[in-house]
Amino acid sequence: MATTLHSFMDIFDTTFGENIDAVQLKKIIIPIIQRDYAQGRKGSDVTRVRERFLESLYKAVTEKPITLDFVYGDIDENGNMIPLDGQQRLTTLFLLHWYAAKKEKIPEEEYAFLKKFSYETRYSARYFCIDLVEYMPEFKTDISKEIINQAWFPLDWENDPTISSMLVMLDAIDNKFKDVENLWNKLKEKSITFYFLPIKDMGLTDELYIKMNSRGKPLTLFEHIKAELEHEIRSIDEKLANRIMGKIDRDWTDLLWEYRNSGSESSGDNIIDDEFLRYFNFICDVICYNQDKSPLGRSNDEFDLLQQYFSSKCSDAKKNIETMEEFFDCWRNISRYNSPTDFLNSFMANKHESGKILVENRYELNIFEDCLHSYSDKTGRIRQFPLNRIVLLYAITTYLRNADKVSEVDFKRRIRIVNNLIQNSKDEVSDRTDRNRMPAILAETEAIILTGDIDETIKNSFNVSQLMEEKEKIAFLVDHPDMADTLFELEDHFLLNGQISIVGLENLSYTKRFESLFKCSLDKVDCAMMAVGDYGQLERNERCYQYGSTKKSAWNELFHKSANSGFDNTKAVLISLLATNEEFSNEILKKIADDYLQECENKNLYPFRYYYIKYVEFRPGSFGKMHNNSAKTNPYMFLVMQTERKLSENSYYPYLKVASESNLSKDDKGQKLIFGDYHIICTNCSYLIRKNDDESIVDTIKISQNDEGIDTEDRIIVLKNYIKEKKLE
Repeated sequence: MATTLHSFMDIFDTTFGENIDAVQLKKIIIPIIQRDYAQGRKGSDVTRVRERFLESLYKAVTEKPITLDFVYGDIDENGNMIPLDGQQRLTTLFLLHWYAAKKEKIPEEEYAFLKKFSYETRYSARYFCIDLVEYMPEFKTDISKEIINQAWFPLDWENDPTISSMLVMLDAIDNKFKDVENLWNKLKEKSITFYFLPIKDMGLTDELYIKMNSRGKPLTLFEHIKAELEHEIRSIDEKLANRIMGKIDRDWTDLLWEYRNSGSESSGDNIIDDEFLRYFNFICDVICYNQDKSPLGRSNDEFDLLQQYFSSKCSDAKKNIETMEEFFDCWRNISRYNSPTDFLNSFMANKHESGKILVENRYELNIFEDCLHSYSDKTGRIRQFPLNRIVLLYAITTYLRNADKVSEVDFKRRIRIVNNLIQNSKDEVSDRTDRNRMPAILAETEAIILTGDIDETIKNSFNVSQLMEEKEKIAFLVDHPDMADTLFELEDHFLLNGQISIVGLENLSYTKRFESLFKCSLDKVDCAMMAVGDYGQLERNERCYQYGSTKKSAWNELFHKSANSGFDNTKAVLISLLATNEEFSNEILKKIADDYLQECENKNLYPFRYYYIKYVEFRPGSFGKMHNNSAKTNPYMFLVMQTERKLSENSYYPYLKVASESNLSKDDKGQKLIFGDYHIICTNCSYLIRKNDDESIVDTIKISQNDEGIDTEDRIIVLKNYIKEKKLE
């Protein structure tokens, strides 16, 4: 029997075949062995497929007719057609025609053919179809609610998966088509058709249905994407379509097989579906960036991405398809390695190893697998993969796609350059509505991997200071190749993360000393540094100062070039400290600090650094921040901050806190000591005792200072003595 084109209306009572083989289709029956109706199921993937299918039907009746591909089925001698493939589409068409007939109050004789569609999967589904055709809704609320409230609808029918799916679909149809005029006539005019292929004498056994329909297993999102992708590519290039679809079914499935089951909601044998779609999302984002655009504001629905980048309406579709092919193929059969995992482990590590780049412990070393498992959330619409990982993965795929042009040795040197740039461009690696630097960053990344050089013609990519440093390192290693291991060891220090400016290429011989120093107590390092010189950096706001602390994050801030002023001074203090010893210990550092304190006391000179080292309260909290908006004229007026950016109730003037912590006023952000009706504040050269009610000064405690404005007495001891003498405690 030949394939013919039909609508849902005209297929009934149509004769198929000729002469003795002729048979008239009188009824469509979904047999017991068939799976339940699934297009109305709940769940993010099914909802997306349903919405797209209804959108296609909507466009068919409002814009351009559509053909829904093939429906296969056997017609028995009684004219009963049992679909082998097409059950889901036929059921949706049944519901759409029912909706049009009831909504527009079509005469019963015109829609009588709907009675010829039946479900035999369960008695409940069979009788539901019968009762539904007889029922006339009022369309005053959700159709599903109206139906469920009918006397003919038993409560247990809600537990029938086919019925519950039909109810969901009816509500979705109503929501989509309620404003379409003359819907029935448009359906009658064959705006929606399909090819019907009668299958004769195939012996449609239960076994055949199970094999071809995977009973109980609805089509996954991936299967729908795959079908639409094939359709689009075939409309562009038949040969290309054959190649791509063959790779999806074989080569790429084999590639993804070892990474299967990443929390997929899919069932059955479709266990690499989510992995494929996440990597597909990554590829689409790369294509978007390479077009100098941003995915922000763009739909991340895979169907929309497919239409945007891989359909005939995209002028670059063939190029994009070939890009997708390269991004998948490059992970297959990597020379000298058994798998992507082996390859990635050869140059990535969570701690310093010769020949490898350093990856933060919070990140998986297998970045390919990480992408497959976590690029987007379960909906596929929210990207979870950070931009810095996108750049690193792009760098790796750039090499793999060009492995015939770039040696593995060169790649491992160049990926270190890219990794250093990524780690030190946290602000620059950005994709915001007001600043999308990703296109330039990916372009710079590709240039480095392919040439080994920084492309200075690419603007607004990585951090400028880091680009300059990497350029200097490249030139340095040309002249000093024997220093490569030392340089890389310093780069991988936990406080540097690729940026060595605080030590400098000229001081690489101090690498071991630097490592030794920061194996010691960070508080001891802080004090020893301050004993050498005031190493603090003034932030751009000219109010906050950055110092070290007992947390490494503060040292990271200090040791990485930023908008702060004073970086060179910090470096000079550090190098001076490193010059004092080949190895460091807590005892050595304590002696350096103690010697400085003793020198101050011997001279009766107490600069701010003295107090900083002498009293632990002076050393800032976790963030290493202090506040002073007039340090040049008031060098003692430093407030210790406990937050990263603003003063808080936990801020304090350290002189006051050391003298009488129990009387420190949190309400005044630690800037007053309150004693009954009076309070004490500090100035650069005195303490003032004031009344609480009118702020009038009742006493002043002068602090002795020399002509240079340096204390010649310990101002904390002065205040403690005053409090004791006045019995303010």
